[in-house]
Amino acid sequence: MDPALQTMISNMPEKTGKSLDEWKVLLKTRVFEKHSEAVNFLKKEHGVTHGFANTIVHLSKEEQPSSDDLVTNQYKGKEHLLPVFEKVKAFVSELGEDVNIVPKKTTVSFVRKKQFALISPATKTRLDLGLKLPGYPTTNRLENSGPFGTMCTHRVRLEQSGDVDQELKDWLKDAYGHAG
Repeated sequence: MDPALQTMISNMPEKTGKSLDEWKVLLKTRVFEKHSEAVNFLKKEHGVTHGFANTIVHLSKEEQPSSDDLVTNQYKGKEHLLPVFEKVKAFVSELGEDVNIVPKKTTVSFVRKKQFALISPATKTRLDLGLKLPGYPTTNRLENSGPFGTMCTHRVRLEQSGDVDQELKDWLKDAYGHAG
């Protein structure tokens, strides 16, 4: 390890009030999409200087689970729902080269310039697909956003691969279009 980095890590408890391991534990309690979000969190919420915050975030990322691990963990005990997730993911991937698929601890976000959908195994028997469809009325199937709050405008409950039908694909296309 670089001697300057080792010195910084050694000085961390005195200069920041916590050891590197303690900061790593704290960062694992939150989900940050960008490096800068985590750095700003440490600076604003914990008074850490930029140099230390940047180092803490950088070193904590080395231990972050991979995207595959995040998805695998979401579907533990719910493996029968994976084909539904995979069908949604495959369709969304075909919408455009600008689609980013962002697995997090409990959801997978579908992002263009903005997030336009996210999916989560809500129960052992159901996925919830959140969509950003401003101005769309709610229906029996296209419900209000429910647990997604302001992250989405609507929610669709999915239980089997057949639920990923043309109507759902049209909603996903529209949400994608609004996010561009």
